[in-house]
Amino acid sequence: MLKAVILIGGPQKGTRFRPLSFEVPKPLFPVAGVPMLQHHIEACVKVPNMKEILLVGFYQPNEELNKFLLNVQQEFKISIRYLQEYSALGTAGGIYHFRDQIVAGGPEAFFIMNADVCSAFPLTDMLRFQKDHGEPNSFVILGTTSNRKQSMNYGCIVENEETHEVLHYVEKPSTFVSDIINCGIYLFTPDIFQHIGAVFQKNQQDMLLEEPSNGWHRAEAIRLEQDVFTALAGQGKLYVYKTLSFWSQIKSAGSAIYASRLYLNQYHTSHAERLATNEEGGPKICGNVYIHPTANIDPTAVLGPNVSIGTGVTIGAGVRVRESIILHGATLQDHSCVLNSIVGWDSTIGKWARVEGTPSDPNPNDPYAKIDSETLFRDGKLTPSITILGCNVNIPSEVVILNSIVLPHKDLNRGFKNQIIL
Repeated sequence: MLKAVILIGGPQKGTRFRPLSFEVPKPLFPVAGVPMLQHHIEACVKVPNMKEILLVGFYQPNEELNKFLLNVQQEFKISIRYLQEYSALGTAGGIYHFRDQIVAGGPEAFFIMNADVCSAFPLTDMLRFQKDHGEPNSFVILGTTSNRKQSMNYGCIVENEETHEVLHYVEKPSTFVSDIINCGIYLFTPDIFQHIGAVFQKNQQDMLLEEPSNGWHRAEAIRLEQDVFTALAGQGKLYVYKTLSFWSQIKSAGSAIYASRLYLNQYHTSHAERLATNEEGGPKICGNVYIHPTANIDPTAVLGPNVSIGTGVTIGAGVRVRESIILHGATLQDHSCVLNSIVGWDSTIGKWARVEGTPSDPNPNDPYAKIDSETLFRDGKLTPSITILGCNVNIPSEVVILNSIVLPHKDLNRGFKNQIIL
């Protein structure tokens, strides 16, 4: 029997995703037409003998989360539950806090997955790898290859090239350590809780030695990467399975468009029914496009590549959309143009208006390049990136918006470039 645990974080963790995370928890943001988390769940239910999926985080239970849980349980016919942390406990602290729930029923192993990654999720390959390498109770990290410079933004893994044992692990090193990076997807046996428990005991002892003024430190706040993997490396317990399939983080709104492209491309083999096709009386489709069945699109519109159209969207005559996500209820009036942008819920773009951003894709000439999670500002200026319109934003006719972020509930009366519009 197997289980899966998806770490969904909490509201404080979605700051780089604003203003989109104001309206919906980041893990429920639609990527390639379905909530980000659903891609993880769809991968889990394909694994034989998967009995339960647990979501761990510190979001307050809300209508969106409850509705999502109900829908996916009905669709996939598997137990999916949300376990709420009392505080942010870190990537290991949360699963240690709920260890009794995870090991209930006696699973022989369980997956741990970060919600903010986009991947082909080679879970069955990881299971096969675990059986072929190391002890029965060994642990597996999913790894991939990065270029030297970008590797320092991730957890870096030094492996034994013959056995693939992890010999050394460093989280975000200041100098180059290895080009093999941690993908944030793991396969553990229940033995992992002995190692996390040892860290917990040490934290408790350290707290007893601290001054009372430092009592804010919580013994349960434990990080898998720095506190557990670093200690396990070189002990014959930890192995890395390197994937050649696609993988990316989803830290910022710009990275959501790139992740959407990766998932839309995967749909050719996993969900061909989700991809729009050119049909008589329908819009022109260029490349990979997802269109929700409730969307109303004029046949003279041109969509794609890499476009996702949400529920109840209205797209008028002559509209051009490319490399963008259009969220539910949005209206794109006649002859408007949307490029490299996310158009928020129930927003309106007027006739002949242009909304355009700058793509933040990895270097296409480097096969190992990853997307950079840019900070919002660089040298005191807004970093050029995709354009984001929050919910209920109105762009008047013939206005141009370039490389800007528009917070929700704004009625604009002129164009903007490289601005945050509050």
